[in-house]
Amino acid sequence: MMGEPFHPWLQGFLQRISAGKLPAVSVTESSLSDADWYRLWHSQLSSRLLDLQSRLLQAKGQSFYTIGSAGHEGNAAVAAALRLSDPAFLHYRSGAFFIERSKQLPGSTPLYDMLLSFCASSDDPISGGRHKVLGSLALNIPPQTSTIASQIPKAVGTAFAIDLCKRLGQVGHWPNDAIVMCSFGDASANHSTAQGAINSACWAAFQHVPLPILFVCEDNGLGISTPTPQGWIEQSLAERPELRYFAADGADVAQSYAVARKAAHYVRSKRQPALLHLSTVRLFGHAGADAEVAYRSKQQIEAELELDPLLASSAALLARGILSREDLVSAVSELATQISRVAAIASAKPKLSSAAAVMASIAPTRPALPAPPLASTELRRAIFDFDKHNLAKPQHLAKLLNWTLHDLFAQFSHTVLFGEDVGKKGGVYGVSQHLVHAFGANRVINTLLDEQSILGLAIGLAQQGLLPIAEIQFLAYVHNAEDQIRGEAATLPFFSNGQYHNAMVIRIAGLAYQRGFGGHFHNDNSFAVFRDIPGIILLCPSNGADAALLLRQAVQLAYEQKRLVIFLEPIALYMTRDLLTPGDGRWLCDYPLPDTPIPALGEPAVFEQGLFQQGDAATLAIISYGNGYYLSRQAAAELEDSGITLRIIDLRCLVPLHTAAIIAALGDCQQLIIVDECRRRGSLSEELFTALHEARPGYYHISRITAQDSFIPLGAAAYSVLPSKQQIIDMIYSLTAQPLTQESHK
Repeated sequence: MMGEPFHPWLQGFLQRISAGKLPAVSVTESSLSDADWYRLWHSQLSSRLLDLQSRLLQAKGQSFYTIGSAGHEGNAAVAAALRLSDPAFLHYRSGAFFIERSKQLPGSTPLYDMLLSFCASSDDPISGGRHKVLGSLALNIPPQTSTIASQIPKAVGTAFAIDLCKRLGQVGHWPNDAIVMCSFGDASANHSTAQGAINSACWAAFQHVPLPILFVCEDNGLGISTPTPQGWIEQSLAERPELRYFAADGADVAQSYAVARKAAHYVRSKRQPALLHLSTVRLFGHAGADAEVAYRSKQQIEAELELDPLLASSAALLARGILSREDLVSAVSELATQISRVAAIASAKPKLSSAAAVMASIAPTRPALPAPPLASTELRRAIFDFDKHNLAKPQHLAKLLNWTLHDLFAQFSHTVLFGEDVGKKGGVYGVSQHLVHAFGANRVINTLLDEQSILGLAIGLAQQGLLPIAEIQFLAYVHNAEDQIRGEAATLPFFSNGQYHNAMVIRIAGLAYQRGFGGHFHNDNSFAVFRDIPGIILLCPSNGADAALLLRQAVQLAYEQKRLVIFLEPIALYMTRDLLTPGDGRWLCDYPLPDTPIPALGEPAVFEQGLFQQGDAATLAIISYGNGYYLSRQAAAELEDSGITLRIIDLRCLVPLHTAAIIAALGDCQQLIIVDECRRRGSLSEELFTALHEARPGYYHISRITAQDSFIPLGAAAYSVLPSKQQIIDMIYSLTAQPLTQESHK
């Protein structure tokens, strides 16, 4: 033991074995062989000893995570009942499951790997020292963080994706006969995320949509200090429609294995969801710092220690004659010594030591991947037959997005679009019109009205190797589900050291200027929720031609670089045709053909008006995006005869800001107006102002026109809190020292 004492629990455990004070167990018929019994017991004991070792290391400042699996080691039997190729989305008390699964893959080193994770070593094979996670690419265990049911929507999405690949004839990451396993605690089962995801699974199964997922609720009766009412899990989950219910005692390895096998067979053969309710206990508190005596009686704690699954499993080895008492003591001591020695090695391994090293996995650069060939002329002719009379005519933004989706679907056969009303209705604004007729209901999917499930489906499809394009109907609706982006989709590359990814495009209709229709929830003018999420990209077009090019860029980034791209579509510009006067058609665009070059990521568009001279620092530049860019162009159009020289920058890429490209587009301009349709506080204008000042201190003279710090009201009052064309004109005149004229106010 390298001179170190055993943990007190381990000392007591060995004494109980030596004294013959293990619980009495009956020897019943079991499908487990003696080798199976020993292997499962070894996985359980390994998990327990790793938990204890982590606490010993934490006391020395060498381990940084002490939420353990003690009392939940029965989940090793669940691992034994599943295949290595079944993706598992694990609850954080699943150490025994992880170790047992690793035994299905020769050469695995779970003890060393987990200790590296506890010690935050950069050698940790899954997270590279970024977090203690139970995950492995080889073991088909996508890493989860400290989940509060947030892994369940993506597990449901993965289950849907497995069978969808089969229907589409696509080769997915996991085989067609795989099932998904997703575990969570009894307290997490009450979370709205869990309830929504389970409801989505039942909703799909009710319509005979294949959804092969085994939910495993590990019920220890506690949510940190809050007890779960006895019988609550069974009462709330056993009678859900289309969800087959199974139950087992997690302290009984043979029963847990038999019931888990039965449940897995049901899910695999029926391709329908099931729930395994696994009764467990929680030993040694929620985590290392949790003093249970503050909220539980000593009698309660001692009584649960007698329900320890390791006591029952060890007693079963003795009762079945698999090991003698002396052999059992020797096996426990040898494993404890081995883990202590491995811990000494793991704790000395290198750690992440720089910001660059920490951030390297957020959005790793991946090798170039050739895109699939463009659709043939014949295929495009057939696809666009529904709109052939309009193809040669300039169109508005919504129409050009629709055509772009048709071309992308023809080129990328593994692309799937889904969301509320995207099928036959074609979306609220017709952007997905006719797609379902051209490409079928397996690639254009109407979902239930639950944004968490929509984004969970996106993650599941991405992890199965499809290319998801999710649609969130309105920007305000994303707040119901933002954790699926912030806490799940965006973090996966970070927590897996770039081994897993969530390549996807999330289309969101948003922003204001809809003539007061719908109020705040249809005119939300804040996308601040996305601006501080590391690794994501947010694109926002202002016109139809850019919309086509930027959507192609979004898909290219997801396909090649495995990026998560938010595509923010200004609702008010969907159908906009005119710039100044009705019928002028100055905001319609020709459709860029599929082979049109895509702008570099972060390259802004530049519009110039007036006579430019090299080195003319007095030239005024406006920086904007979306509706703000449209308003700026309106202002410029009204000032065409004023002699004022203007340069208008359309950012197009809003997250991350590409400051160098923006400065290059500004040229020699020093006088700047930022027109931001979002709120003055927390809007992009603040970041842009700061970035430009930090890049060239004192060089720019920057003014801002923004929305008020307000929600958007109904009717004409909406325009009272939003930037206007006239505000832009007035500020241009004030900055160019031009007198205001009566004409300028028309």
